[in-house]
Order: sequence, then structure tokens, then C-alpha cells
Amino acid sequence: MDKKLENLVGIIGEMGSLLVAYSGGVDSTLLLKVAKDVLGDRVIAATAKSPTYPEREYEQARAMASKLGVKLLIVVTQELAHPEFFQNPPNRCYYCKKELFGELRKLADQHGLNWVVDGTNCDDSGDFRPGEQAALEMAVRSPLKEVGLTKQEIRSLSKKMGLSTWNKPSLACLASRFPYGDRIILSGLQMVAEAEDYLHSLGFEQVRVRHHNSVARIEVIPEDMGRFYQAELCLQVVERLKLIGYTYVALDLQGFRSGSMNEVLG
Repeated sequence: MDKKLENLVGIIGEMGSLLVAYSGGVDSTLLLKVAKDVLGDRVIAATAKSPTYPEREYEQARAMASKLGVKLLIVVTQELAHPEFFQNPPNRCYYCKKELFGELRKLADQHGLNWVVDGTNCDDSGDFRPGEQAALEMAVRSPLKEVGLTKQEIRSLSKKMGLSTWNKPSLACLASRFPYGDRIILSGLQMVAEAEDYLHSLGFEQVRVRHHNSVARIEVIPEDMGRFYQAELCLQVVERLKLIGYTYVALDLQGFRSGSMNEVLG
């Protein structure tokens, strides 16, 4: 792990200057921290703001960039205006990332920065991620993946460096809560965001609310499933999610797994 970190420092040093696609998550925070340590003011962060990401994530990203002493640029994206996105085909992420990376490349050029980088890690290759094709086409590099860092190693290094994000739950675009082929609309995104915010307020840290029109399918880690056997909490959750707009509320017995909507792809 230490050798990988050494290689990461070397790669970033060779790049000379960077624009970091910054989400505020575990991976991009470690990348931003190392880049800042190596390059100083020759690194800038850029965070996308849109209805597809919870407001709390945007605020946390802004606070962490400030704490690290890194200039943060905000990119307002308009995914919902594009049929390639809101019609929700299996390669939806490709179109979203291609637009985002194009905007980041413009920002990098405006600020005289050599490279655009993102926080993709070595483990991400194990899932269906069409956004990686967009990164390849737009010459966006993934230094964490290049040096072979896994998610667990990134968490360990983050803890070692004193980063509060070291144990932050994995996050993903809210559009990933919709089955492929189901149109992504603003009201649906707002329902998902409100439902997940509520479950977070109850202490469920790693949670997804999959949006099946009138059905909310809740995924939590196996250790948290037992909490739903408490009649009072169960009733509380059902009542709140019905107020949000769902007709039925279900608990997925397989529990949380990243990219569960990809299971239909085979």
C-alpha cells in the first residue's frame, strides 16, 4: 500500500498541474489531498451540482475542499435536459460523464492546468461503468486506478492521513436508483433524495432507496436489517415514505450492494 502511495505521488508530480473531478467521497478526497500536498496551488477541484446529487453531498464537498485549502469550482450540469440521459438507457452514465468531462476540460484549459483526473479506483473495474469509456475518450486520467489502489487501501490511507472521509459510505448519482428504461424525472429524484435523507437521519449510514415508480425498495447493509423488525421503526419508515409519495415500501432481503440495478444486464 505504501509503495502504491509512493507511485501515486510520483505520477501526480509528473503531471505538473491538475483539475480534480471532486465529489467529496472517499476516493476523490484522498486524490485531492495527495495532489494538494504534491502540487500546492497547481491543483484545483471542480464539483458538479445538479438534481442528481443530494445537496448534502455538495455541501460536504465544499467544506472538505476548504479544509484542504484547495480552490473549488462549481459546474452546474443539465443532465435532465438531454434525452440520452433522462430516457435512462444502460449506457446513461456515458453521456452524463462525457458532458461533465468536456466542461472540466474547458475549465482546466482556462486555468492553465495540464490534466483532468477523477477518483476511479482499481475495484471499480468489477462493475458495469460506461462512464469510464467517456473518461478514456476525453483523456481524463484515474491515478488511483493507475497505481492499483483498492477501495479498502484508499480507506486505510485516508484514515492514516486523518481524513474524515475514510469511513464515509459509498455514494452514487441518484439516477442509479431508477431501473434502466424508466424515465428519470425531477420529482422522482427529489423523492429518492428525501427518502434517503430521512433514513440517514435514523442512523442508516449505507442506504439506497431504489425507485420503482410507486414502490420504494430499501437496501441497507445486513447488520442494519434487524432494525426493520422493530414494529415502531418499521411503521415510522412506511408512514414517512408514503408521505414522500410512495404507495408501497419494501426491504430488499439481499441488502445493500453497489450497482444493483445492473443485475438485469446479466
